[in-house]
Amino acid sequence: MKNRQATRLLFELSKPGSAEDILPDCDVPEEPAESLLPGELLADQPPPLPEVSEPQVVRHYVNLSQWNMSVDTHFYPLGSCTMKYNPKRNDRAANLPGFVNLHPYQPEATLQGLLECLYRLEQMLAEIAGMDAVTLQPAAGAQGELTALLIAAAYYRDRGEKRTQVLIPDAAHGTNPASAAMAGFHAVEVRSDHRGMVDLEDLTAKLDSRTAVFMITNPNTLGLFDVNIRRVADLVHAAGGLVYLDGANMNAVLGIVRPGDCGADMMHFNPHKTFSGPHGGGGPGAGPVAVNQHLADFLPVPRIISAPGGFRLDSDRPKSIGRVRSFCGNIGVLLRAYAYLRTQGAEGLRQVSERAVLNANYLLQRVRHIIPVPHGVRCMHEFVASALKLKASRNLSAMDLAKRLLDYGFHAPTVYFPLIVREALMVEPTESETKETLDAFAEVLFRITEEPEELLHEAPHTTPISRPDEVRAARNPILKWTPQADSV
Repeated sequence: MKNRQATRLLFELSKPGSAEDILPDCDVPEEPAESLLPGELLADQPPPLPEVSEPQVVRHYVNLSQWNMSVDTHFYPLGSCTMKYNPKRNDRAANLPGFVNLHPYQPEATLQGLLECLYRLEQMLAEIAGMDAVTLQPAAGAQGELTALLIAAAYYRDRGEKRTQVLIPDAAHGTNPASAAMAGFHAVEVRSDHRGMVDLEDLTAKLDSRTAVFMITNPNTLGLFDVNIRRVADLVHAAGGLVYLDGANMNAVLGIVRPGDCGADMMHFNPHKTFSGPHGGGGPGAGPVAVNQHLADFLPVPRIISAPGGFRLDSDRPKSIGRVRSFCGNIGVLLRAYAYLRTQGAEGLRQVSERAVLNANYLLQRVRHIIPVPHGVRCMHEFVASALKLKASRNLSAMDLAKRLLDYGFHAPTVYFPLIVREALMVEPTESETKETLDAFAEVLFRITEEPEELLHEAPHTTPISRPDEVRAARNPILKWTPQADSV
């Protein structure tokens, strides 16, 4: 641990009597706590909170904020998570008083501007997807997956069909099987072929009357576009199943390919990744779901509709799966997406993807002779390199490379995912970065691979906290932290 003063906890800074509470006298008659809460819910004594001054609190949190790496301060090639620069104009639009001062329980007549923006956003997302209807409710991509699978379950119930299985490629996002299980389905893995595409023979062998949905991420997590997507969709439809497209990697195909045109029946978007909303550290996010017409009746309510006299929220949908989130969704993220789409337009979106693909392929060619890319010499928006040869020749792991990059001011790529590539480094530069930044990143990678093993095994060296024992932290989580006696 570095810079001990800056990393001290508030409990370690605490000193009795140093808190500076300056509050007016209470003008409400005090009542016994027992009259407000059941006795069994009352604590025996106040919580042992730290006693610190206002300057100490401010400095503590400002210091913590300066440890962060973000897209505003660093190159952030986090494969699959698409951490690209977020234009500040979209932040300003989402923070206009007419939006942030609204209350969700206001009468619809006073929400017309917001409802129109959301309605138009739904229309734009439907066009990008090549589908017919959209819900904005889901709070993130994983909830979008779950929502789509709940829609599929309702669709089959309505048809009187009992289908129990969801087929998922081995190169899929890890949330896919979890979403399938939560929706009441059994997840069945489908192998990839030697190119990293869906193995059509394995898919055909596993399709039967139990198949409800085939989930596919296209482009997939290897950064490859599955050119057999139409054939895959035809096979699934012939078996009576639905095709769900995980839209996490839409950044590669905006304005170029529409999933609906490839045979997908439903999909989700990650506007917090694809359409500029900031994310990371667990949120905020959104996961709108688009579906074709035969699934539209099952979308969550309320639906935003355009009616004579204005926009309104319609909950009269008997086949709907109901709400999946409060109100209309994560409005702040959705408004940023709306501003982004209005700024870009159709031609702008195509340029976004063309530049994202160009940047990824340029960086792939720069690094592949040092860190091989097992699945081809071309990619879409991202590529997965392997440090396996470095591990064998110099005992340098993907984790060693990732940690050392922090010392040079670069956020690390995603590591050890997808699992079908050993010692994986998943790199996504996005369209936001310049050639100069990509060149600098490549040069640093070259330099790192020539550094002494000992230096790399102990990296990072310049961060406030050095390399933690991540395995131990995962296996033995601290469920309840309490301050040490000498820290209070």
